[in-house]
Amino acid sequence: MRCLLRVKVLLCAFVVCVSVSACKKAPAGTPAAAAGTPAATAATPAGSGTPAAAPAPPAPAKPVPAVLPAVVARVNGQAVTKEEFEKMIKTIEFSNGGRPIPPDRRDDILRSLLDQLVVYTLLNQEAKTRGLTATDADVDAKLADVRRQLPTQEEFEKALQARGMTIESFKKDAKLDISANKVIDAELANVPGPSDAEAKDFYTKNPDQFKQPELAHASHILIPAAENADAAVKAKAKATAEAVLKKAKAGEDFAKLAREYSKDGSANNGGDLGEFPRGQMVPAFEEAAFALKPGQLSGIVTTPFGYHIIKLIEIKPARVASFDETAPKIKEFLERQKKQEKQNAFIEALKKKSKIEVLI
Repeated sequence: MRCLLRVKVLLCAFVVCVSVSACKKAPAGTPAAAAGTPAATAATPAGSGTPAAAPAPPAPAKPVPAVLPAVVARVNGQAVTKEEFEKMIKTIEFSNGGRPIPPDRRDDILRSLLDQLVVYTLLNQEAKTRGLTATDADVDAKLADVRRQLPTQEEFEKALQARGMTIESFKKDAKLDISANKVIDAELANVPGPSDAEAKDFYTKNPDQFKQPELAHASHILIPAAENADAAVKAKAKATAEAVLKKAKAGEDFAKLAREYSKDGSANNGGDLGEFPRGQMVPAFEEAAFALKPGQLSGIVTTPFGYHIIKLIEIKPARVASFDETAPKIKEFLERQKKQEKQNAFIEALKKKSKIEVLI
């Protein structure tokens, strides 16, 4: 629900930076096992012999009319307006790069957003009942926090304008957002943390969650040459790569050479790519890296990105992470799970005791 609340105003969604190394395949998430972190959904305990039942497909969402009425819902008599709903929809579309909601998913997504808006309204009503509404100081702190994410005041104001917001509307939404989260925080404050026994039980029942694949730790130097570049461009790039390889083989510092010659995001880090499993890099790069011995240099490795020189730092064999090293992350996962369950139960209880009228 904490993420759900942030969805309405997206106070923290002003700056997103993505960096992709030029030898990886399309970006993929780090495997849970590689990080020693339980996956979001626990697997069926090994050896149970009982396959997990496939969930029944959800019923189709009720169609949302193309033209919305002025009031789309009422929560304990309080109107949830078309303006609020459309603002939420626009915010979601903006956060998705300005792309509109896909027509084939429109009803599902809009029904989900409306439910979130209803819950958001319930939580703010509860905040007033409990005296947990945000103070002006809370709002000013949030404004300052978001403002710091942009380099200048002008950029901040442009970001607000792009989202159809003003400072005043930002503060109004921030107050509601903070108030709703105060209620959630109060409900979750006394959720007990998981015990050692609970963590051990999870570890024992989910062995596949803690398998770590073989990992290569390598550095590289990339001299770029696009696949569709002409022969002269490719020849020049390859000649440069061969000259750099000769320097590396002569004993010159690899990290220094990477900073000087490599045209990859890892160059500032001396070409260090960190650890990676099989399947993460493009095939030619992966094959060359895993074939090396620690400290060994590759020859010129050609990929769609250009010409690489790879230096292997270490190979870590596949293994199962021990309970002791994974226990902190297991407990963190189980604590989040407990809080999520408590939060869901609290929201359902709020809904049951309230009068909710959906008018579309």
